[in-house]
Order: sequence, then C-alpha cells, then structure tokens
Amino acid sequence: MGQVTALLNSIGWTLPVLPELDDLTVGGLIMGTGIESSSHNFGLFQHICTAYELVLADGSLVRCTPTENSDLFYAVPWSCGTLGFLVAAEIKIVPAKKYVKLNYTPVRGLEKICERFSRESKKKDNYFVEGLVYSADEAVIMTGVLTDEAQPGQVNRIGNYWKPWFFRHVESYLKNNRSGTEYIPLRHYYHRHTKSIFWELQDIIPFGNHPLFRYAFGWMVPPKISLLKLTQGETIRKLYEQHHVVQDMLVPMKCLQRAIDVFHKEINVCICFQMLYADCYMSREEFWEMFDGSLYQKLRQKLGCKNAFPEVYDKICKAARH
Repeated sequence: MGQVTALLNSIGWTLPVLPELDDLTVGGLIMGTGIESSSHNFGLFQHICTAYELVLADGSLVRCTPTENSDLFYAVPWSCGTLGFLVAAEIKIVPAKKYVKLNYTPVRGLEKICERFSRESKKKDNYFVEGLVYSADEAVIMTGVLTDEAQPGQVNRIGNYWKPWFFRHVESYLKNNRSGTEYIPLRHYYHRHTKSIFWELQDIIPFGNHPLFRYAFGWMVPPKISLLKLTQGETIRKLYEQHHVVQDMLVPMKCLQRAIDVFHKEINVCICFQMLYADCYMSREEFWEMFDGSLYQKLRQKLGCKNAFPEVYDKICKAARH
C-alpha cells in the first residue's frame, strides 16, 4: 500500500479503500481481506476490485469478473490462495485531494459511543469514519472529508517520524476533553497507524513515543513485521501466545455495543501486568495482585532487606516518582 499511495497520490488519484499499513499487499488484501475508515461507503478491499487473473492448479491462466467466471470471481476473496495464484487485479481508482479534514470528538459512555459511531457511519458526507476505544466507556470518534484547502496553522503532518504516535495523539483529545479539527496530508492520513503499527509498537518499544526517542530514532520505526516474526525465538513466541491478544474482527453495527461488552469482560487488557519502568498509579494491594510475591518477600526476610531497602512498590509508585 505504501507503493500504491506513493504512485497514485503523486498523479492525483487514490483507491476508494486503502488499508493503513505500508507493507500490506494487494494480494493479501484480496485473498485475505482489507478494511479502512472509508469502508462504510465503499465496502471491503475486495469490493473495489473489478477483475482478477489467476493461475489455477493445472497451470492455466484465468480471468474472472462479475460476468466472466463469476463464481471464481466471488470465491477468490478470503480464499488465502487455496483456489489459485493471484497474478493480477483490476482495481477502481478515484480522484484524490491534498488533505483530509479530520474532526476529533471524544465520547463517553458505551451507549453514546455506539450511537455516535453508527450515526456518523450512515452519513454519506463523511468520507472517513473511525473510532478508537480506550476503555469500556471512553472513545474518540473521527470523521473526515477530502479537501484541497487547509486552514493556516491547522495542518498536521502526522506521518513525519518525529510526530507522536497517532493513537496517542488521538487520545490527547480524550484526556483534554475537547473536540478538534486538523488537516492531514492525504498520504499521511492513509498511513497514520504505520509508525506505531496501530498500538503494537508500545509493547515492542515501550518508550518509543517519548519525544527524545522520536527525534533521535523515530526514522528507524516501524520495524518490519516480517523481520520480527523471522527473528523471534520459541520463548518469545510462546510468551506472545500466552499473554498477548491481537484480533481483528468484523462486527455488525447492531452488535457493536454487545461486542465491546464481551471484549471488556472476556479479553480485559487491564489484567496484564505493568512494566515497572512505567508510572504506577495502583494501590499497594492492586500492585501485588499482578505478581506472586511469595519468593520475593521470603528473600527480603531471609536477607535482611526490610530495614535496608524499600519494597519494590515504594520505589515505583506515584509518590516515589513525583
């Protein structure tokens, strides 16, 4: 997708549905699936494709469209290469504009979040609609339109390497309890989640959004996902399997509120342990719920630490650091 936007945007065109990450491929988005914040208008990535060419199991080359080999055309998406090798695709393009005028609206309360997201998605005037949910009852709903004009002082080139991670930038509107409007260059908008791999990079480089890191080393991120997978050992892989949840789901709008409830109850990210170099706002009792402290306390007693060194909580709690 990074190559697609670099070419098309430079000549004034774009795709109606353009998934965010640079390394996503046309083949993967067809054989798997692809979705974007414009999908409420245009559907999934497969819905902007008008023809495919495949090499079948017998070596023959077949072209399929909605009217020619239509059964194959409609079976290709989500097939993950089990029907043939996709060698070409014809995709719709539409005129592009310079900026996305993006409105940020913090919303609190699960019912209000779902109602606002549903309402904005039904508005055809909204070219882009996206919601980032930060807790069971806190979210920021974003709506955007294409434009060639930008208000002075409101342009945010969010894709520059020294800029904050996009999801953290969005969260600032929630923390400050304010709405806002920005003009983001089109290609920067399309790849807004690339730098931080949505929010995954905070688990790989926890300090990666710190201004000093961004200015000094921000040009180095994101690491190639394929490289991370290639170089991770068995221990790291098992650690991710047991303690890390990454799931993309397509949920009917009518089920959105119920789905968020289920995610919050069954896959509650709050149950994971917190790294000790991060700010800790928990009580002592909450802190020790994360760990089995029996060995730690046994050794503190055995080695006579209680009168010499503070307990770990007393070193990392808010009172100690602020």
